[in-house]
Amino acid sequence: MAKAKSTFVLSGEVRNLNHLEIHVEFTNNYFEIFGIPETFSPDLAALSDRYRELQKEFHPDRFAGKAERDRLLAVQWAATINQAFDTLKSPLKRAQYLLSLKDVDSSGEKTVSNDPVFLMEQMELREALAEVREQSDPFAALDGLRDRAQGDYRQQQDDFSQQFQQENYSDAEATVAKMQFLVKFLAEVELLEEQLDDE
Repeated sequence: MAKAKSTFVLSGEVRNLNHLEIHVEFTNNYFEIFGIPETFSPDLAALSDRYRELQKEFHPDRFAGKAERDRLLAVQWAATINQAFDTLKSPLKRAQYLLSLKDVDSSGEKTVSNDPVFLMEQMELREALAEVREQSDPFAALDGLRDRAQGDYRQQQDDFSQQFQQENYSDAEATVAKMQFLVKFLAEVELLEEQLDDE
């Protein structure tokens, strides 16, 4: 994804909406949309605050009675804002997006066969997950697995942050693959917990 600005001004001019003058400029860069630094460790509070501000600016009620073109553009950019927020609030998606800005595609599941220690740990986690129902306290067993995986996930985030800052994009891509493994595992933990709750 190109970093160069692809600016867009709502309907090409300043509009007066409900007596409030609003001038909105967008770029292809999600970080620029929210006005935050391009980093793996952004200010999430600032991100959320700006997201709420943009939601208000593009709320459908503000465009009621306006030209159809304005309404359609507002819907288009509201969708872009939502997608950008969903991407930047997620550590995994944020890491993938940062790499995409460096022309590194890490969106697909990559192999981590060059890290046998990590692969062995993942095999152990999955074996333990498969045996949860046999435990005397399945929920306690799930909590233990969740804590372990979340700890590993935090470590991978720290690794990615350092690798990205050092422009070591090859290792950063491998770390994203590990993050994908862990996110998938944590989702399976949540699913099994829901199933146990229903039994």
